[in-house]
Amino acid sequence: MRLYLQVTRNNKLIPFNYQSYLTGAIHKWLGRNEHHGALSLYSFSWFENATLKNNSGIMLNDNSFFFISAFEENLIKQIINGILKDPSLCFGSEVAEIQISNTPDFSSKEMFFTGSPVFIKRRFDNKEKHITYDDTQCNDYLTETLQKKLKAAYLPFENIKVSFDTSYSLRKTKVIKYKEISNRVNICPVIIEGSPEQIAFAWNVGIGNSTGIGFGAIK
Repeated sequence: MRLYLQVTRNNKLIPFNYQSYLTGAIHKWLGRNEHHGALSLYSFSWFENATLKNNSGIMLNDNSFFFISAFEENLIKQIINGILKDPSLCFGSEVAEIQISNTPDFSSKEMFFTGSPVFIKRRFDNKEKHITYDDTQCNDYLTETLQKKLKAAYLPFENIKVSFDTSYSLRKTKVIKYKEISNRVNICPVIIEGSPEQIAFAWNVGIGNSTGIGFGAIK
């Protein structure tokens, strides 16, 4: 299930690295619950239809929005209740309208653009490495992470495959700071092959690592 949240204009310039503010708002709306610190079975996008302002930040418009998706319907209900109690978001913006979208019906192979960059990380010899789409094992890591989440949700995890669509000419990597920690992320569509149920699950929970802090949401 997915929420599309239309937001009001902000009254202070939003910095480019605003991701932690969205994370904080979602945690506020969820309140104290078992999802904090657990494997994230939800994802959220970055702002869409925002305006770049003098290369120093962004401003929101009347048609700006972002989305939140979750495997569990109860989590979506918690977020809605939280928004109704306190719609404030960040930098003077707040949620103006909530649109609820049910999970679509998918085929056995789908291509998705990303709503937020895909982050892949692995630890080797006690050092964390950030994996990019040109790494020979990146698709294995994407698949492995989704399988782990499918297992956590007690869903079938065999015969699923996730890969970057490297035919996309505008693919790129970028360094994004989250609370002053630099992360090398991927801006590239993904292809998911598996059962319609597995693909629907991925559409909700996102792809790659750290979906609970605003990475790996798919459109």
